[in-house]
Amino acid sequence: MNEPSKSAEKLHGMIKKAIDDGQVTQMERERIMMIADEDGVIDQQERKLLAELQLMIENGTVKVVAG
Repeated sequence: MNEPSKSAEKLHGMIKKAIDDGQVTQMERERIMMIADEDGVIDQQERKLLAELQLMIENGTVKVVAG
């Protein structure tokens, strides 16, 4: 199995925080996208993390708040 990229590790931390908080600010969402794209490649693990966060936003588990 491939080692997670540095950006995937950072992404995981930010997404975990959003899940634990039950909310994510628009600024945090933008930062998450910048981290995912910082190495120019959104790898499989990063796509999975982003999809998981998006699903949780869509189903209301994680709320997008101002900030």
